[in-house]
Amino acid sequence: MSDPHHTHGADGNLAHSRVPMTGRDPEEPGRVSSPLELLFDLTFVVAVGTAASQFADMVAEGHPGQAVTAFVLAMFSISVAWISFSWFASAFATDDWLYRALTMLQMIGVVVFSLGLPAMFHSVDEGDHLELRAIVLGYVVMRIAMVLQWWRAARESPQFRDVGMANIRWTVIAQAGWVAIAFAHLPLTAVFVAFILFGALELTLPVLTQGSAGGTPWHPHHVAERYGLFAIIVLGEGVVGTVASSGDLLGGADGTQWSGNAIAVVVAGVGLTFGMWWVYFSTPFGDILVHRRSRGYLFGYGHIPLFIGVAGAGAGLHVAGLHLEHHSEISDIAVVLALAIPVGLYLLMVYLLHTLLLSAADSFHILLISLTLAVLLAAVLLSAAGVATAACLLIVMLAPFVTVLGYETIGHRHQRRMLEGLGTQNP
Repeated sequence: MSDPHHTHGADGNLAHSRVPMTGRDPEEPGRVSSPLELLFDLTFVVAVGTAASQFADMVAEGHPGQAVTAFVLAMFSISVAWISFSWFASAFATDDWLYRALTMLQMIGVVVFSLGLPAMFHSVDEGDHLELRAIVLGYVVMRIAMVLQWWRAARESPQFRDVGMANIRWTVIAQAGWVAIAFAHLPLTAVFVAFILFGALELTLPVLTQGSAGGTPWHPHHVAERYGLFAIIVLGEGVVGTVASSGDLLGGADGTQWSGNAIAVVVAGVGLTFGMWWVYFSTPFGDILVHRRSRGYLFGYGHIPLFIGVAGAGAGLHVAGLHLEHHSEISDIAVVLALAIPVGLYLLMVYLLHTLLLSAADSFHILLISLTLAVLLAAVLLSAAGVATAACLLIVMLAPFVTVLGYETIGHRHQRRMLEGLGTQNP
């Protein structure tokens, strides 16, 4: 299947001959994710799954502080890499052979990055240094591909030359910093300070290169769909984690005698996945971005803590499975917190993004988020009071459904009025 943007170029004897990278139409009708973008996302499943699994093991071993530190570093790095490609692809995807080859080179970088995650987690657990070499090598491969893509865009579309060259300049500066951090033998404190500084640089790259979110011809509905698909992939990782972590809870050699604990973990995992999915897709981000194009930066990077919450929920279910198999050294309440905190973070971020993108606080939202937090707090308090962990996990599972019920009964009308108001306002 070929991209609708694709036409024959100079090397027209090829099925995917090169075409000028002049920028896509940001109002192109029917724009959807390409098969190449979906393949690109799949390489990130490996990275997210590896990070979540390492996180769960460290939490279960009783090292929550180190686990959270390493997990946030990993998910931040994964998200930044995914975001930089996805916005570029929305604006400049040509689907010719060179574009495909460079995107596949990026995928190789993601695989190398993923292979470096266990060593990074282990080094944080040990606490004497931060092992980033394999992760940074993966990033170097990704960044070489990205710089070549930007160079091509700068060369072939004069109107985006300045944006393209600025992206190349700042990307190279940022990457040189990461290489120095990974390969120089710096004290651990210096490494973390440098990580924060260069992490901040990564977040401000679009501002430094474009000034605002209007610098490239990205497509609002396409970008919103890409984020939705990535959220689904990370949510799916939660289901996989649940099933994987519940396998050993099956009693009997033939695996047919299900224990109550196994059923509770599976029900909680699947139920949470359904609820979190429903909540995310209650907000029509694409329609909002059409009217609020200048909020693209906020939308783009505001998703990082949201993705951390989703992946963290999957890891929390894995922790619960390990605990119920007696493979953990933490208390029952810590297990419930390991699931309740990321679920709470995810739900708070959905509400926060909705509020900031629409520039409108809603008292009904405050009620819903209060009830949601009350459900999560109840699960933790019941665990503290000695209620079975399996039962507390099922209570955590109910948290997203507060929003689902609120949206399906009253919230959808509130939202429709807000969206109608957007059409008459300036961004």
